[in-house]
Amino acid sequence: MSGHSKWHNIQATKGKMDAARSKIFTKIGRELAVAVKAGGPDPASNPTLRAVIAKAKQNNMPNDNIDRSIKKAAGENGGVNYESIVYEGYGVGGSAVIVECLTDNKNRTAGDVRHAFDKHGGALGSNGCVSYLFQRKGIIIVPREEGLDSDALMMDALEAGAKDVIEHDDEVEIITAPNEVNSVKEALEKLGYNIVMSQSSLVPDMYVDLDETKLATFQKMISVLEELDDVQEVYHNVNLPEDEE
Repeated sequence: MSGHSKWHNIQATKGKMDAARSKIFTKIGRELAVAVKAGGPDPASNPTLRAVIAKAKQNNMPNDNIDRSIKKAAGENGGVNYESIVYEGYGVGGSAVIVECLTDNKNRTAGDVRHAFDKHGGALGSNGCVSYLFQRKGIIIVPREEGLDSDALMMDALEAGAKDVIEHDDEVEIITAPNEVNSVKEALEKLGYNIVMSQSSLVPDMYVDLDETKLATFQKMISVLEELDDVQEVYHNVNLPEDEE
């Protein structure tokens, strides 16, 4: 299968990281804090923390920032307590949207997320209203670089535990079980492969197309949601134009 990776559709922040670096660091800092509180400050014994550290490094977060966030969360006061909340709703054209948040103020976050939906013709729904349209999968991205042997990568990935390998024009997308993304990633890195993205993500079973007007409105809503400090990830099932992927 060739073409553009659907990864760009479900992880819309990928192309915006340079422009929003400080905001990305803030969001990852929250994930680090939650991981430390849940499993301790040692990444060797805390696989969740290890995964977040890898994500931080993928986003070029300085080691000093990572260490500072971990030490702050592990301190006596432990910093701010964040709670995980997931919102589900509908965008224009019946599109499905899932918003994952980490917040220290549920009322503020609920109001901000609801406002983003309402302002752009969408509506929040109840838990489960659209999540059945998505599956959680591990996604690993290997760029098509000079010398990359796609056949060898496929064999190595499957041997490491991957569920599927999908070839695109400019990258190879490796699908894993959500709880195996880190082990497959580490196995491929040991074999010398360049991993530019690895994450457990919600992937829609089917994508929908919107007309030009509705698509513009939908993209504005997604942009507003992503700008919210409490929002960690936004997933949806809309086909985006290639230049927006």
